[in-house]
Amino acid sequence: MWVVLSLAIGVEVFATLALRASDGFRKKVWIVPVVVGYLASFYLLWLTLSLGMRVGIAYGVWTACGVALVAVFARYLFGDPLTGKMLIGIALVIGGVLTIELAGAVH
Repeated sequence: MWVVLSLAIGVEVFATLALRASDGFRKKVWIVPVVVGYLASFYLLWLTLSLGMRVGIAYGVWTACGVALVAVFARYLFGDPLTGKMLIGIALVIGGVLTIELAGAVH
C-alpha cells in the first residue's frame, strides 16, 4: 500500500514538473507526459485506497509530499524561489499530515 502511494507521489511530482516545463503548454512536447502522469498518479492513488488506506491519510501524504518535492525540485530545475518561510510552510504541512497519520493510527 505504501509502495503504491509512493509511486503515486513520484508520478504526480513528475507530472507537475512537466506541467511547469511546458510553459503554459506552449512547449507541446510536455502535454503527453503531463496528461499521462496525472492519470497514472490518480490511478495509483485510487489503487492505494482500494488496498485499504484511509482517504485522509493517503490524500494528506500524497499532497504534502507532492508540495514539498515539487518545491524543492522546481528550485533546482527551474530556479523557482524556495525561501525560509516557504520551507517553514512545507514543514508545517508535513507536520500536519504526520499528526493526522498518528492520530488516525490510534483507535
